[in-house]
Amino acid sequence: MLSTSARLLRLVSLLAVRPAWTCGELAERMEVTERTVRRDVARLRELGYAVDSDPGPWGGYRLRPGTRTPPLILDDEEALAVAVGLREAALSGALGGDQAALSALLKLRQVLPKRLGDRLGDMDAAFVQTPRAGEPQVAAGMLLELAAACRRAERARMAYRDWGGRASVRDVDPYRLVHTGRRWYFVALDVERGEWRTFRADRIERLQPTGRAVEFTEPPPDPALLVSRASATGPYALLATVRLPVPMEQALRLIPATVGLHRADGPDATVVEVGGSSADGLAGYLLGLGTPLRVLAPDSVREELLRRTRELLASNEEAST
Repeated sequence: MLSTSARLLRLVSLLAVRPAWTCGELAERMEVTERTVRRDVARLRELGYAVDSDPGPWGGYRLRPGTRTPPLILDDEEALAVAVGLREAALSGALGGDQAALSALLKLRQVLPKRLGDRLGDMDAAFVQTPRAGEPQVAAGMLLELAAACRRAERARMAYRDWGGRASVRDVDPYRLVHTGRRWYFVALDVERGEWRTFRADRIERLQPTGRAVEFTEPPPDPALLVSRASATGPYALLATVRLPVPMEQALRLIPATVGLHRADGPDATVVEVGGSSADGLAGYLLGLGTPLRVLAPDSVREELLRRTRELLASNEEAST
């Protein structure tokens, strides 16, 4: 025999999955008498749940929509399905740049029974997500570790491998996770350097909490902007500054914030700083924008752009003769 509280939760769960139940149907599903059902419905109403009823032998009970959110009661398969869905939403960035999917998945995993947590772990190990071309994968488990570290506000020791493949171990104060639409970035205070840094989540090999709580006095006001600036300017061997004769909004569509640093140059022009590995590569990128622009610096990128443009003009002149 279920306790009263467990029976009430079971009743709420049943009312939530169907538009209406007859008293007899509820009694049969809950293995109690119809009198017990009527008494439990009265208790739910006392607790603030809006349970409507229709009179007569064929009348039924239903939850009035929009009055109060009932407790979410999931069976094992439903809980696993929700967890997998949240995992995929987090990895794909389907919900945008916020941490909603990760936060919800973290909360759900904390209350899942061990048997379901083990099954979800097995699925994490068995499933392989197909990334975009040239994009590395981030394990769902690592994202959850990073999200948990941000929520705890606790110093951690991080093993990291930078863009050049160099490994390091550093103490960091976790702050936020940022999704750019392509990658996840971990925003944290580098304790030794005393400065805010952004770390690509796919390059973090291990994160170990130290147990030391931290309190931020001057956190970055816009972690997403910090990531955009770090992504746009480094680490690159060469930086080019160009002027686009278009407003900021249009310039951002041509060159995303994760690729360049933008500043308005009056209402109808934007100056953008773009990084690249070589003058040739930068010239090719700028030419591919298919829009008028002027290279302000450096000379090597301007000369390479002119060379490519002359070659393009020459090849078209030859074709027309």
